[in-house]
Amino acid sequence: MAVKNQIEIKDVTHAYQTDHGPLPVLENLNVSVPLDSFVAVVGPSGCGKSTLTRLIAGLMMPDQGEVRLHGEIIKAPKSTVGMAFQNPVLLEWRSILQNVLLPLEIVPNKMSGGERKERAMSLLSLVGLEGFEEKRPSELSGGMRQRASLCRALVHRPEVLILDEPFGALDAFTREDLWQIMHELRREEAFTTLMITHDLRESVFLADQVVVLSGRPATSQHILNVDMGHERTLEDLYSEESVRMLAELRHEIQIAQGRSAGEKEAA
Repeated sequence: MAVKNQIEIKDVTHAYQTDHGPLPVLENLNVSVPLDSFVAVVGPSGCGKSTLTRLIAGLMMPDQGEVRLHGEIIKAPKSTVGMAFQNPVLLEWRSILQNVLLPLEIVPNKMSGGERKERAMSLLSLVGLEGFEEKRPSELSGGMRQRASLCRALVHRPEVLILDEPFGALDAFTREDLWQIMHELRREEAFTTLMITHDLRESVFLADQVVVLSGRPATSQHILNVDMGHERTLEDLYSEESVRMLAELRHEIQIAQGRSAGEKEAA
């Protein structure tokens, strides 16, 4: 049976217009994200990873090529897509519960007020924020605010979750804690995920597949399938297979940075 893809990026080319002329960012990029899968995208800084998330979210259109969601070309933001960023951007004048409920005030839905609150409270409990519903964002740690941001992105039950380096600004221990929470969310919620990250360990621990982008203008340079199952622990990152995959990804990043072209030819 053929794998059904939730997201299709096909032959996408995009450039930004600057005072010095066009700045090519993506060139003939092809990426497929299977239904209910978790795909991580890594690559050199400035290669266009965040541009890719904005294209999928419908916040901009590519110069060439197309981005499809469930086979339909994306031409505008979709209510079936949730997003979380490195900066949680929570509203200080709203409580954590009110922040999480915000998408349900914007996205059309048939839930009653009670059902909305029940949905939000269920997610907050799932990520360990039960008892903090009435706190303001400034009263929470960075990791707790990011947990609330994940709840807000998922509260309207999106089909697709886009994560743009959501854990990049956190300390190592908090980041690892949130990795495990992401696995818990995947067990409880049905959604397809595309995540942008600079952390190779994060990509291996969370993703089913890792796409390595080349240097700018970026294209798909390498795809790594992560065969670790869905029940993962942090100890799995120290296994022989994980070490091998991390070494493979580091090598590909070096190639993308133009530092190991000779090594690739020799191989």
